[in-house]
Amino acid sequence: MIEKRIKNELNLKRYRRFMKQRRAVYALAALALISFFSFTAEFWSNSRPWLLSFKGSLYMPVVKDYHPTVFGITDRLTMDYRSLEMGKSDWAIWPPVPWDPYENNKAVESYPSRPSADNWLGTDDRGRDVMARLLYGFRFSITYAMTVWLVCVVLAIVLGGVMGYAGGWVDLVGQRVVEVMSTVPYLLFLILLISIFRPSLALLIFMTSLFGWITLSYYVRGEFLKNRKREFVEAARAMGASHSRLIFKHILPNSLIPVITTSPFIIAAHIYGLAALDYLGFGLAPPTPSWGELLNQAKSHVTVAWWLAFFPSLALFVTLTLFGMIGEGFRNAFDPRK
Repeated sequence: MIEKRIKNELNLKRYRRFMKQRRAVYALAALALISFFSFTAEFWSNSRPWLLSFKGSLYMPVVKDYHPTVFGITDRLTMDYRSLEMGKSDWAIWPPVPWDPYENNKAVESYPSRPSADNWLGTDDRGRDVMARLLYGFRFSITYAMTVWLVCVVLAIVLGGVMGYAGGWVDLVGQRVVEVMSTVPYLLFLILLISIFRPSLALLIFMTSLFGWITLSYYVRGEFLKNRKREFVEAARAMGASHSRLIFKHILPNSLIPVITTSPFIIAAHIYGLAALDYLGFGLAPPTPSWGELLNQAKSHVTVAWWLAFFPSLALFVTLTLFGMIGEGFRNAFDPRK
């Protein structure tokens, strides 16, 4: 099906070369599976049952909110299904991880608690389930990384493409501005801004994108400078092709290879960067689930809560390794020597 939609012979060859690299294909499939479970985490990790049979009636709390008065409870405003008194004929089907990322386990004596049958990967220093926070935390990490990557790619293509295609004084002035921006201590500047404003996912994406496009723009500019003088571009220009047709039909499609091959590594770097900011306390605002925040807790409980360091580190390692394998597959698929 995919091969039928790929009309360009060169792109079809690249697609087939990528599919032959089983390690990259399996990594892409694993990453897609992890993303699916994370973005549908409410069905797999929640403090609400999938299905509840209570006094002869069926309820689906995981997809619908019920007021406590529905179950005959009048002294609460929100429903706590764990404290619901069940009769002999009542039953409930819970998600595999029966905790949401903000709920603490009141049954344990002290926090953080070790891995157990109730909390498979243990709890953090506030009694929240580590597995639930890892699952929901991936959603924020991948959303941040993909959005920053997309914004940076657009900025790099627009700004780098303009400098490379126009050349002359436009390229000269543009490169001086880029060089000045590249000398700014990006991480310190980001921490300074976050310490002034209340951190949020949108604010982190905006601030990271301010400088994240610079490296990609070098690749795009170089490709535009090279391709604008290629024979097929000169032929199209001689036939009267407009600037927009030259750029979007001939130059841009042949200038995206560095962007494509480096993208998995850039996305992985942004995931690691968000974890580092959360670890330092300049990332997502608490109590947002975050891998870096769990690692920060591990620093304070390094001798008594090994699971707070091991499982977030393992999640980071697996995620970055998967992106590395995908990036290697893209690089080999687009290698002109092959």
